[in-house]
Amino acid sequence: MAILKFRIYFEEDDAVYRDVAIKHTQNFRDLHSAILKGYEFDNKHQATFYRSNDNWQRGREISFELYEKQYKVKPLLMADTSIGSEIFDTNQKFVYVYDFNKNWTFLVELINVSKEESSKITYPAVTRVEGIGPQQYGTRSLLGDKFVDIEEKYDLTKGTEGFSEEGEGGEVPETEESEENEESEENNDVFLGEEE
Repeated sequence: MAILKFRIYFEEDDAVYRDVAIKHTQNFRDLHSAILKGYEFDNKHQATFYRSNDNWQRGREISFELYEKQYKVKPLLMADTSIGSEIFDTNQKFVYVYDFNKNWTFLVELINVSKEESSKITYPAVTRVEGIGPQQYGTRSLLGDKFVDIEEKYDLTKGTEGFSEEGEGGEVPETEESEENEESEENNDVFLGEEE
C-alpha cells in the first residue's frame, strides 16, 4: 500500500509547514482533518481543496460538502474522493482553503511516495512540524505553551512580594537617604531664591 507524504505550507510564510503521511486509499476528508490537527485549528468551518499545478493555480474543486455558492463545475466531495485517485504527478499539488470568511490558505505538495507502511503510525499522521503556525483566533505567544511552564517554575503569577518598602498604611517609610534629599531640595530652593 502506498504511503503519500504531503508538505502543507502556510501560504503567507513558506517557512511554516507541516508534513502529513497518509495512505493513498484514504480520502480528502482524512487529509483535511490531519491539516487542521497539524495547525491546531478547530473543525467548525467550511473547507475545500483545489487540484493545482506548479504555479498554484486552482483547478478542480474537492469540497467538504456542497455549499451555497456558484460552481463552474460540480465539485467532488472529500469523503467520496480517495487521495490516490487525484494524484496525476510525482509532485502533485493542491490548494487547501479553510474558513471562507478568514480565507486560511495552505499549499499542499506531494513530496514523497513510499511503499513501506509503518506499523507504529496511525494514518493520517503529522510527521513534521516546522515554524510557528498561525493561530486561528487571536494572537499566539512566541513561547506558546512553554510560557505557562516558565510562569509556574518561577512563580511569575504572584506580585512583587518582598520587594516593596511600603508600610502598612501604604506610605514609604523615611530613610536617611530621603531625609538627605529633602535637605538638598531645601538648599536648592534657597539658592534659587537668592538669584531672583
